[in-house]
Amino acid sequence: MTANASTSSVTNPVTGRPETLRVDLAAEGLLGGLPAAFLAGTDRDLLTPLRFLAPGEVPSGPAPAGHLRRELAAALAGSNRGYGHPGADEMARKLADPATRVVVTGQQPGLLGGPLYAFAKMAAAARWAAEIEARGEPAVAIYWVATEDHDWAEVSAAVVPTKEGPRSFDLGADPQPLTPVGMRSFGAGVEDVLRAITAAVPGDLYGEWMAAVGAWYRPDARFGEAFSRLMVQLLGARSPLMLDAMHPALKTAQRPWLRRLVERRAEIEEALAGRDAEVTARGYELRVQPQRNVSPLFLLSHGERRRIEWRGADSWALRGREDDGGGGGGGNAADLLRIIDDNPGVVSPGVLARSALQDAVLGSSLFLVGPGELAYMAQASAVYPVLEVDAPWLALRPQTLVLEGHQAEKLEGLGITLADLLGDRKKLDHALAAQGGANFVTPVRQRIEAALDELRAPTLAADPSLERPLEKTREQILRALDLFGEKAESAAARRDDVLTRRLEQLREACLPLGRLQERVIVAAHFQGKYGSRFAESYWEQMSLDPRFLQVISP
Repeated sequence: MTANASTSSVTNPVTGRPETLRVDLAAEGLLGGLPAAFLAGTDRDLLTPLRFLAPGEVPSGPAPAGHLRRELAAALAGSNRGYGHPGADEMARKLADPATRVVVTGQQPGLLGGPLYAFAKMAAAARWAAEIEARGEPAVAIYWVATEDHDWAEVSAAVVPTKEGPRSFDLGADPQPLTPVGMRSFGAGVEDVLRAITAAVPGDLYGEWMAAVGAWYRPDARFGEAFSRLMVQLLGARSPLMLDAMHPALKTAQRPWLRRLVERRAEIEEALAGRDAEVTARGYELRVQPQRNVSPLFLLSHGERRRIEWRGADSWALRGREDDGGGGGGGNAADLLRIIDDNPGVVSPGVLARSALQDAVLGSSLFLVGPGELAYMAQASAVYPVLEVDAPWLALRPQTLVLEGHQAEKLEGLGITLADLLGDRKKLDHALAAQGGANFVTPVRQRIEAALDELRAPTLAADPSLERPLEKTREQILRALDLFGEKAESAAARRDDVLTRRLEQLREACLPLGRLQERVIVAAHFQGKYGSRFAESYWEQMSLDPRFLQVISP
């Protein structure tokens, strides 16, 4: 069966110029090795038992059963009502039904929504659920808010475009290293951040929006709650149900699989080692570097989330901390199992086990991931059969770029494609020079190359030992011309000040700080700039085909 990929072509006012805006992500080197291979249909067996969902397909087969899903659904109804979700009760009712397909995605609760791709994931999961329902099956989208993570740098800064260029506003140095972000409040620094952003991006609409955001991002508010309130506000009734990774109902539901991670630790280490060997044997780099005798579990002790390491056949210790005499720093397997039984909230999975526990509890039909996540899922998939978890389909999320209509017109006026703009600057200069007739070095180089080739036959006839000196001379001459040509093209491309300024403005909009826009600019910024048109444009224009960059025009 084929998923609808025509929405953006019908409603997006700029997709009438596909020759200008079409960007094949794999062809342009914007995907890693494994994601590109999976999209091309190769090496998908490295994901076994997970099944890669090819573009144009939808999940098939029976919906997996979720553990304690009815109880979890009731809990999520309450928490999502608290986040202001207008469809919380109806979506929770769907989740409680074992026949409902679950589409899940997630991200850390970054400041002001985190980079744009966190919202793009959210919109894509909701779109996937709508696509499945349009085909006659009940479906619900879940957004896993990764509050158990403790990477402060991932969540404590927000980048917004200003007249002076992209600027980063942050909450300062990490005040509580190793403390999960879900346990942290923002502190007074969040008010300074909001004031600074409002001053840096003037405008009544933006100011009103930042004032509304301030009601959620208060000094006493916590990361997970503020993030969930903001994201629900962005997408409204279409929003997925927000699932805090530290929710007590979720931790209770995870208990059997947390126990299995302890009880089957030897089998898990063997399975991961075997899969790592398969991945490297195919020529791919491991996204998560293997560590012997390291558990895929963390324990929260004295406010710090520390990795559990196995010490011998039956003992464990916390990385970086000696036993404090109370059992918090180590023990035997039975001790750890008692902790899980008594207080599962203090035990959390690492990156290679999290998805299996997620899918065990939710009964996921489709897990929507980014390129980086897809790369490490080749390793994480080995955990599923050991834990006896039904594996879902795995799909690559769409990648997006917010580009206004007038920006697309400027791009077309420059006579270059979006792929040119996002690519290497030397190649871009080459395209501009060729377009303006300033590529005067290439034809000369071609004539010189032909003349050098004519020397080959008489040179070898005179003395065959001159072949290597000839080749070296040829390489040196052509390389020197190439280097000169790059400088000449760059000079020619930048000779027109107006053209150069427009080009740099477009590149900065699409590649702020040298990276793709959705990986840098904070999600909340776009609502402040475009209002409700922002989320609506995603819903109407975003195709589910992950092979091409999705251009969104609010």
